[in-house]
Amino acid sequence: MDLACAQAVAAARMTSMPVEFDNPGHGEAFIRLNEQWIEEHFGLEEADRKLAADPYRIVREGGHILSLVEGGRVVGVCALIRESPDRYQLARMAVDPGERGKGYGEALLTAALRRAREGGARSVYLLSNSKLAPAIALYRKYGFEAVSEGSHPRYARCNVVMELRFSEPD
Repeated sequence: MDLACAQAVAAARMTSMPVEFDNPGHGEAFIRLNEQWIEEHFGLEEADRKLAADPYRIVREGGHILSLVEGGRVVGVCALIRESPDRYQLARMAVDPGERGKGYGEALLTAALRRAREGGARSVYLLSNSKLAPAIALYRKYGFEAVSEGSHPRYARCNVVMELRFSEPD
């Protein structure tokens, strides 16, 4: 299969992946997948524990929790945290370890960016770490650019801030 064909198949598959928004029944999976991912690469921090106590604070404050469901179970999650009327933070993206490499992260990212744009965002930013090369590559593919590098005041694990600015609507 040539590259163009493979990309077309992947794009068709991503559009059929059921991403759900703000499903209260997925809160436990959101926290489980996030804590699993964080502990795999770093360590839990106080802000993580605070979010675990009340993840739907994100939704109450105007953001969204996205869940990707495959075979009746949540296999990937992320959040859009509303920072201002025209700015979101893309955060907490995690995919079940046994489901990685299937395009789920890209499906979540695509759905999150679409929702942010529909919600009036002019920009979306994220916090990451330079050792997460596949994630950084995915973000760059979608137009995110590094705007800050170095230690972060809130998360010890963060050393890269990336941002995507949406172009003005036509």
